[in-house]
Amino acid sequence: MGIHQDTTQNSLNEVEAILALADGSIFRGISIGAAGSRVGEVVFNTSMTGYQEILTDPSYTKQIVTLTYPHIGNTGTNTEDGESGDINRKHQVWAEGLIIRDITMTTSNFRSSESLVDYLKRHETVAIAEVDTRKLTRILREKGSQNGCIFTASNGETITDADIEQAIKLANEFSGLEGLDLAKESSSQDGFVWTEGTWELADRGVHGVTESETGGYFKKLGEHIEHKFDVVAYDFGAKTNILRMLVDRGCKVTVVPAQTPVADVLAMNPDGIFLSNGPGDPAACDYAIENVRHIIEETDIPTFGICLGHQIIGLASGAKTMKMKTGHHGANHPVQDLETKVVMITSQNHGFALDEDSLPAHIKSTHRSLFDGTNQGIELTNKPVFSFQGHPEASPGPNESSSLFDKFATMMEQNKQA
Repeated sequence: MGIHQDTTQNSLNEVEAILALADGSIFRGISIGAAGSRVGEVVFNTSMTGYQEILTDPSYTKQIVTLTYPHIGNTGTNTEDGESGDINRKHQVWAEGLIIRDITMTTSNFRSSESLVDYLKRHETVAIAEVDTRKLTRILREKGSQNGCIFTASNGETITDADIEQAIKLANEFSGLEGLDLAKESSSQDGFVWTEGTWELADRGVHGVTESETGGYFKKLGEHIEHKFDVVAYDFGAKTNILRMLVDRGCKVTVVPAQTPVADVLAMNPDGIFLSNGPGDPAACDYAIENVRHIIEETDIPTFGICLGHQIIGLASGAKTMKMKTGHHGANHPVQDLETKVVMITSQNHGFALDEDSLPAHIKSTHRSLFDGTNQGIELTNKPVFSFQGHPEASPGPNESSSLFDKFATMMEQNKQA
């Protein structure tokens, strides 16, 4: 099998671009994506790899992502690594924009089918390179995440003072994420059944696997996995690998839109209910909070939440959420299990958190961030309900917390036998 190489320098005309922050900070660079301007909350992500998964993660809706690792684009992009769990929008780029230091001109990877530059342009994603991302990250770390605008010049033109003023104005006009219900926007609209498991390396001819489109990798086929549990997953912006991890544990996953009435879910007689990740302010998702409150108070169905789903479980149980200064975005976040004292390196992507001081007596804190001490997990003492703030499915990132999916499966098994 040959190694795909794609040189982007011939198609990369150096069009001027700027990043303007709401505080007036200006960063100059070149456009490496679509033309135009985009506004959003500027955050930084410390992952060294996985830029395609990051761009397609629905949790980044209305956010402009700064990648702190300096060299981006080395492995190109492919047709298989989109993380949007909605089968109708699997490859959609959800991030509002991308900020990087250096764009690699030559991509080399056996799975690559397109350069990052061409990928960004095809998905109409505004992006800027040659930015001092270390300086930008220090500003965001010290002042907190703030609104920003990526503004590109027309071909052959230069960025003018008027353009800079306009970009700062646009950044300040963006309302921010507080109070925004974005789960309805990133959720699937019709729902679907998911049966595909995680991918694994294997030899040709192994039973139950097939060659991927780009070769070399193989993925499990759903029909070869025994479905022991019927799980209904509320989709607030679910990632693909979450659904795969559930299938690996023997779950047939029925994904339903974010606003699906709880009566419809209970009518499916599920063995378990899963609450997905998603973007925006959890406190604005009043419909989800009410649905989950009913599930907790009126049923004994095992329920597991991740990220936004974690926060919704907390809100439905009487806790409060808070907007974080910078949020957690990256694949190197240490989290401690408060019972075992084991430390896990986790993937994180959230700008809101549960206020641990607001937890009612029937909720115990199970995990805590070793970066800033914020809550990372809860469990109800009177119901089979638990949740985790980070991303145990990774993609990208480590899988040290993937045992949480096993815990969910064990809960469902015990509940069926009771």
